[in-house]
Amino acid sequence: MVRRAVGYRRYDTQEELEVLNELYDHLRLYTNFFQPVMKLIEKTRTRSKVKKQYDRARTPLQRVLQSEFVSNQAKEALNEEYATLNPVKLKQKITILQERLDDLVRSKSRLKREERHANLEYIFT
Repeated sequence: MVRRAVGYRRYDTQEELEVLNELYDHLRLYTNFFQPVMKLIEKTRTRSKVKKQYDRARTPLQRVLQSEFVSNQAKEALNEEYATLNPVKLKQKITILQERLDDLVRSKSRLKREERHANLEYIFT
């Protein structure tokens, strides 16, 4: 999930770290509250054929709310948080942060390229 959201680039500046942290906050909410997942229930092998059976697609929030191992107080807190969220605004914010992160990386690589070019000019002059 993280690599799909931010890619495989190297993020090593403080500003990139701050954008990543903010992006992860929004991505966590969007994924856990609004993205359904089909869980594998059973996998049977008959000779060379594998048959997989999946559960109905549900969000991680729905799975937690249906769990008997989670306290009612925690479930109420999750429901209150869910009521305050807007999936469209979350997705827009995620897209804006991804673009900002991309801009930071591009400007960083542009500076490195200009620095290499300046070093080459110094060598050949």
